[in-house]
Amino acid sequence: MYKISVNPQIHFGKPCIEGTRITVQSVLELLNEGLSFSIIIQDYYPDLQIEDIRVVCNMLSL
Repeated sequence: MYKISVNPQIHFGKPCIEGTRITVQSVLELLNEGLSFSIIIQDYYPDLQIEDIRVVCNMLSL
């Protein structure tokens, strides 16, 4: 299961993709620029999976 985690010791408590130090904000900024999931993974965050980015997108619908 993919989750977002908040840890005050990582990025001052900003929400991150669990198991990484990649902030939700960073991914959202790239999506806002119009980058595709595959480009984000290929060029910016190769440790992410498409499902990780989907979780970030689903946060917007909450």
